[in-house]
Parts: sequence; C-alpha cells; structure tokens
Amino acid sequence: MPSRQQTAAAKKNIKKAASAAKKKRTIAHLPKSTRTVLGKKGAAAAKKKRAQE
Repeated sequence: MPSRQQTAAAKKNIKKAASAAKKKRTIAHLPKSTRTVLGKKGAAAAKKKRAQE
C-alpha cells in the first residue's frame, strides 16, 4: 500500500501530465518518472481490458 507521500506525488504527476497534454506536448517530453508512471498505468489498464474479454 502506498504511503501518503507516494499518493500525493502520484496525483501531482498526473496533474503535470494532464497540463502538459493540454499544451500539446508529447509524452516523450515529460519527466522520466511521469512517463514511467503513465506507462505502468496504461499497461495495467490494457491487462485489465484483456482479462475482461
């Protein structure tokens, strides 16, 4: 289970990613840590979607 600090950091990263997307920046230009988190979230969502089929 993530700590409060980790949860807060994740939320902050998501907000950063959303604001960057609004500015039409690609994922490649985001900080490495943010890209990693987004990639993991995407992979988890894809895995969940495959499991439902």
